Amino acid sequence: MPLYHKLGNFPQKRHTQFEKPNGGFYYEQLFGTEGFHGHSSLSYHIHRPTQVKAILNSYSVEPKIAIGKNIKSLLFKGFELKPENDFLDSRKPMLVNKDCIIGLAAPKESLRDYFYKNADADEMIFIHKGKGKLRTMLGNIPFQYGDYLIIPRGIIYQIDFESVENRLFYVESYAPFYTPKRYKNQSGQHLEHSPFCERDFILPSELETHDEKGDFLIKIKKEGMIHEVVYATHPFDVVGWDGYNFPYGFSIHNFEPITGRVHQPPPVHQTFETAAFVVCSFCPRLYDYHPKAIPAPYNHSNIDSDEVLYYVDGDFMSRNNIEQGHITLHPKGIPHGPAPGAMERSIGHKETQELAVMVDTFRPLMVTEEAMKLDDGQYYKSWAE
Repeated sequence: MPLYHKLGNFPQKRHTQFEKPNGGFYYEQLFGTEGFHGHSSLSYHIHRPTQVKAILNSYSVEPKIAIGKNIKSLLFKGFELKPENDFLDSRKPMLVNKDCIIGLAAPKESLRDYFYKNADADEMIFIHKGKGKLRTMLGNIPFQYGDYLIIPRGIIYQIDFESVENRLFYVESYAPFYTPKRYKNQSGQHLEHSPFCERDFILPSELETHDEKGDFLIKIKKEGMIHEVVYATHPFDVVGWDGYNFPYGFSIHNFEPITGRVHQPPPVHQTFETAAFVVCSFCPRLYDYHPKAIPAPYNHSNIDSDEVLYYVDGDFMSRNNIEQGHITLHPKGIPHGPAPGAMERSIGHKETQELAVMVDTFRPLMVTEEAMKLDDGQYYKSWAE
């Protein structure tokens, strides 16, 4: 997590009595990761956060695999994904392995009829189109085009959209998201060479505190299932919290690219990391400035990772015929590089306005049936001259 944060009221000493103004006590909850070893926060609730009244339906949302062992480079036309009203129904997994689910969503309506919690995975939601507010038990975060939202597992949330045309690229990770270690000192502060710093994070604010009893539906995702659980009190009943485990936002537009005299390798674009994959941001930047520089990337072999690129905006100079919302998959085992003509075309250019998100996974990705509905069918042959 980026740094220590706090909202609302809480006792000076943890694990001590915190009395309500009119009598009784608030209920403390440790919200932690990786057992008692990872980042955690302590929240204080008006009601016990453990009151389950009923468990209704349980149903599978496990991705259906079309290609289990893949060697083919693929292109998916993401904006051809049909929008749906419901937030969860709109989420379609595209690529999966044992570490993550990479998907697209095009929800038309705000999530207000129920609450949602992912009990298995941290979520990274990239906002390609849309504007609104992420509402959580630990406070609210406004978002707009170009924002990453990082939502730790276990966070109960709803989401408000200000428009019906919303396009999201998301990753569910079974390991926590962190900012790269090499950007930080021993105590976790971002260093001077980091392409972003703590000032750039969008932290939770506007803590909603609801003192309500009733029937509150929470849809909990766990082990490929959605469980519909009815709580006896409103999930947003926190009066205060502090700690290091909380949702936050970061705008891709605040990523400051690292450039050089010759072409820099993809890790200079790294924005987040987990134990199993990395996330990079390709942003508008000056090209390499050696007099003989080739701005286009050199050919490289995917020996250890699958490469996924989600194209957001601008002209991605290393490819041909790429549009907004396209996703390319370059699987491990075969080399890839600039499309024919892209290397020559890049020479002499001084800058790029491209905007894209890349996910490199260390395990191979399986391709889902939902992804194949958007497959262009010929991308793997696009390097043939």
